Amino acid sequence: MNPKHLLVLLIIVVVFFSCSVSAEVTIEYLGTQGCVSFKIENENLKEPLVITGKETDIIYYETADSRTTLCGQPFFTETIEGGFHGKWRDDNGSIVDVLIKPQGSNFHIKFTAEPSANIQKWGFSIRASADEYFTGCFERTVDGNQRLSWQKGIKTALNLRGETVEMFVNPTLSLYCPFYISSRGYGLFTQGTWPGFYDFCKSDEQLVKISFEGPSLEMILYTDRNPMQIVSSHSLNVGPAILPPKWVFSSWRWRDEHKNRNTYYDQTKVKAPYNSQVVEDVLMMQALDIPCGVYWVDRPWAVGNYGYNDFEWDRDRLPNPERMIKWLEKKDVKFLLWIAPWVSGDMSKTALENGFNLKGQQRQLNERTLVDFTNPQAREWWQNEGVKKVLDVGVAGFKLDRSEQLTPSSPDTFAYDGKSTRQMHNDYPHQYVQAAWEICKKIRGDDFILMPRAGYTGSSRYAGFWGGDIGSAPEGLRTAIIAVQRSAIIGFPVWGSDTGGYWQGPLDRQVCARWLAFSCFCPIMEVGPTENRSLWDMNSEPEYDAELIAIWRLYAKLHTDLIDYSYSCAKQARQKGIPIIRPLFLAYPEQKQTWEDWQTYLYGPDILVSAIWQKDTDEHSLYLPASEEWVDAWDTRKIYKGGQKITVDTPLYKIPIFIRKGADVLKVFEDTRKLYEESLAIAKDKPDLQDLEKREDW
Repeated sequence: MNPKHLLVLLIIVVVFFSCSVSAEVTIEYLGTQGCVSFKIENENLKEPLVITGKETDIIYYETADSRTTLCGQPFFTETIEGGFHGKWRDDNGSIVDVLIKPQGSNFHIKFTAEPSANIQKWGFSIRASADEYFTGCFERTVDGNQRLSWQKGIKTALNLRGETVEMFVNPTLSLYCPFYISSRGYGLFTQGTWPGFYDFCKSDEQLVKISFEGPSLEMILYTDRNPMQIVSSHSLNVGPAILPPKWVFSSWRWRDEHKNRNTYYDQTKVKAPYNSQVVEDVLMMQALDIPCGVYWVDRPWAVGNYGYNDFEWDRDRLPNPERMIKWLEKKDVKFLLWIAPWVSGDMSKTALENGFNLKGQQRQLNERTLVDFTNPQAREWWQNEGVKKVLDVGVAGFKLDRSEQLTPSSPDTFAYDGKSTRQMHNDYPHQYVQAAWEICKKIRGDDFILMPRAGYTGSSRYAGFWGGDIGSAPEGLRTAIIAVQRSAIIGFPVWGSDTGGYWQGPLDRQVCARWLAFSCFCPIMEVGPTENRSLWDMNSEPEYDAELIAIWRLYAKLHTDLIDYSYSCAKQARQKGIPIIRPLFLAYPEQKQTWEDWQTYLYGPDILVSAIWQKDTDEHSLYLPASEEWVDAWDTRKIYKGGQKITVDTPLYKIPIFIRKGADVLKVFEDTRKLYEESLAIAKDKPDLQDLEKREDW
């Protein structure tokens, strides 16, 4: 492109009035090369948004051989009220098209070029202010190896400033969406599924640098003074999110690998005709009055070395599964199973013979073959020859694992629909959950839940999610506290984590206690895997941990009592895009302290909790937002005026809980302390499994 102007030259200024928000887009030229920059202004933005900010970080596209920057004057401009449309002819003979079109208070932005066949990437930068706050993009604490998320001494929390993010779905904290919000009054969502990259002021403290692969780049720029409205608009745009059945908001129980033993944990001989550990959990929870509305079994549950062949039950591990599911149903317990997007056993052979496999997959052990869900025949075969088998006997949903782990990502291999696996890698979790949703919907109507660990744009329409294999150290709990809030921001409102952590060290009773309290105030409270044991059968003294059992009962009771409240919040998430979990700055953006206290969040509109992750903590400080009065749920006689930081006692069983004064949900917490004392009394009496078995009509 031949530059004709230096420094700053205004080409077009147009003003647009819509919804009482004026919009203005101007073109500027930067530096001696005359590189193009766009300035976007409206009443919502605290200061103009400049794309790009420096001569060295201009709008560009890349081919395999070179980078071409946007410079000089357009040869064509079109008047758009409050926006801009222009075309440039570059030195390669390509026509570059830039569109910035207002849509109410938002903007549709699109960069394209013709011919586009050789274009591999687009990039640009946005000028950042000195103290600008960024969050979103993914549920992880940091990018890269997830173990970095629970290193001791890590400082990164919700704010991504100073961090980079690769927009490429990686295991196992695997919720991603190319969307972030800024404290300046905007949010940016990149459409499509190509991999991308964000640099939030790390390489240059004045710039957010963004690049995405693909022949074009299309985005939505949301603007609003209220970040909650930006999150809401985005959530509705990529959703709306699923409204699961009410039982999803009950308390869940699971173990990682179920074994069928001859005796229960206390050496009582098993007489039950079902898996001994399922029966032990259900009978003990019933005797201890610990609510259980959902029980699910992880892999291995089927035949074969890997425990997942052909959707055929391993009847040695899980004898009489059909009768077991009916037995659970009589106790109002829904039964869920683990599934994967790959098949093994005879189904693997069938997939390969018929071309149902996703091309480019590196072959794994045990004939694990990924299904190509873009192939309608493959999808229907997987649904009807696999998933339907277990739905027909009463399975009420699935934990959907591994859709980000074996998936290829090469520009040289292609799915059935013609897209390269590079382009569809991020979308594969979405294809997987949609395929599962279709068959579940056909068989069970609305009475089911899917819970993947991976998701991308659009996945929230079909499922709730769990936070992957989070480490069991205190920093793992810290990661979960961050993950649930960031997931809410990017459009995944129904979320839970493995209470106590999934791996990396033995179960820690202090961490488990704090995690139980945190999980109570997550949409999904699923307790497990707890080393495939239970809290009455710990690996260390006390083996029968009455205090920990009491804490479990306390928070399972509270979570169950909140079912109607949680369900109403989920309705709001679906209808209005307002997340269930709300970082304080979404509700009170004008208060500086709400951007700083990342451990404190709202569960729905009226419950404020401050999650604790450190060990040996007997007091905790938190910020109560101004313009409200807050009732202490542990002593409802105490009412605090908002706008102050307070310090409260936090013994092991206690998470700080405050209720907005006047809220109906306060009635759930009228006897919180008494509920814990009652739980302690119940937990002290160890149930007799032999007696419990006698009461059952198998």
